Amino acid sequence: MNEATIDIKTNEMAHDDHHGPAKGITRWLYTTNHKDIGTLYLLFSLLMLFVGGAMALVIRTELFAPGMQITTPEFYNQMVSMHGLVMIFLVIMPTFIGLANWMIPLMIGAPDMALPRLNNWSFWVLVIASIVLMSTFFVEGGAPSGGWTFYAPLSTEYAKPSITFMILSIHLLGMSSIMGALNIISTIFNLRAPGMGYMKMPLFVWTWLITAFLLLAVMPVLAGLVTMMLTDIHFGTSFFNAAGGGDPVMFQHLFWFFGHPEVYIMILPAFGIVSMILPTFSRKPLFGYDSMVYATASIAILSMIVWAHHMFTAGMPLAGEIFFMATTMIIAVPTGVKVFNWIATMFQGSITFETPMLFAIAFVALFTIGGLSGVMMAMASVDIQYHDSYFIVAHFHYVLVPGALFAIYAGVYYWLPKWTGKMYNETLGQIHFWLSFVSVNLTFFPMHFVGLAGMPRRIPDYSLQFSDFNALATIGAFAFGISQLIFAYIVIRAMFAGKPATQEVWDNPEGLEWTIPSPAPYHTFETPPEVK
Repeated sequence: MNEATIDIKTNEMAHDDHHGPAKGITRWLYTTNHKDIGTLYLLFSLLMLFVGGAMALVIRTELFAPGMQITTPEFYNQMVSMHGLVMIFLVIMPTFIGLANWMIPLMIGAPDMALPRLNNWSFWVLVIASIVLMSTFFVEGGAPSGGWTFYAPLSTEYAKPSITFMILSIHLLGMSSIMGALNIISTIFNLRAPGMGYMKMPLFVWTWLITAFLLLAVMPVLAGLVTMMLTDIHFGTSFFNAAGGGDPVMFQHLFWFFGHPEVYIMILPAFGIVSMILPTFSRKPLFGYDSMVYATASIAILSMIVWAHHMFTAGMPLAGEIFFMATTMIIAVPTGVKVFNWIATMFQGSITFETPMLFAIAFVALFTIGGLSGVMMAMASVDIQYHDSYFIVAHFHYVLVPGALFAIYAGVYYWLPKWTGKMYNETLGQIHFWLSFVSVNLTFFPMHFVGLAGMPRRIPDYSLQFSDFNALATIGAFAFGISQLIFAYIVIRAMFAGKPATQEVWDNPEGLEWTIPSPAPYHTFETPPEVK
């Protein structure tokens, strides 16, 4: 085995053989360093955020006024479908896996992720999957247009060629997620520093451990579902075709058995980030650490038994409706525990309002709005009225934009000095927050009203009475999109030109002992790490 040293400034291994350290593009292609791979995930997600965001702006431009503006109904549906797939599978999930790659080894004292080569592979499989998915725009017939849920038999009996590409892409995305989840579980179980018991782990590590098990449980279900779609399209089976003895409702059961835990896969790591940030800027320990861990586990378990609340209009026995209604409402209990603990953490704290704290507080407030509208939709009798209206769109965007995305922004601002060794521009960060906060509410809050008034989703045209609120939402969407350019500028500037970060970067010497850059401990992974 070659001896190797770490160059502290570049965080690269310098070997004494004739190959030398990897340079340029080769370093990024072959890297097994968890920090490099985390950076790749985060930069890839930032790029895809603007791709998916551009699709959202096409949707909102079409909806600015009644009548058809710039698209055809078919292209509008392609935009709706691809926007959902890109934002879920290529933005939110890869970002959280990138944050896990960067931070989990540092938080638990591990030299790196447990399976570094698998880690590299999981990222590049994600990139290939994204290329396959985006290529559907150039296939005959265009991209999938059956919504991000691609319900059969609409997506199988009337399948475009692009549906096959989408199925391949989903298989690859599932592979990437499963490899990432296996890596995170292996790392947390096996590479914790001596003395770090499970109930001493930071909340971000706990939320990701639970999320990883959720991923392992539900991604194979999605893989099985799209394989059944594939055989329906190409091999003459009739899993979802009633004329051949199949059951279209079975598609919904299988899809939402994956789809509802998927919502929690996208929000549990956000809970972890917020649980790290609020204590720091409140200068207080997190209130109720044990209850936060148990609440997270409870949410994950309950998320597996509530899927059919998406299917109240599909027809089910009264007992089934009552069961799924009750379990859905019960999820509000551990979620409420978390919100209570966050508020209690801030109560009587010595709070300062730096950018990460602003995003974290906004997360608590706006995620709660999304959660309350979720409790409204949990009631089977009234969900029949809300179903497939813009009220649903408002609900899940409040959970995923000021929810997951704001938590990601909070985490990036919080850890950016750690990652780059440089401080971001705090004034620009505050401007980014306030523009985002105002515009996200301007975009999505009016959707509650048009949804309750009966405006259906997935339709490119609408009645005249909805035009004022839709115009407001479109203005808000463009303001939100433009404000994210400020975020990209802040991040890139911090990478190359910010002021050096200090130990006291948040004027809190005790709360953030790991804000200065640190090299990864050297390890070849050819022998087990020694515990000293």
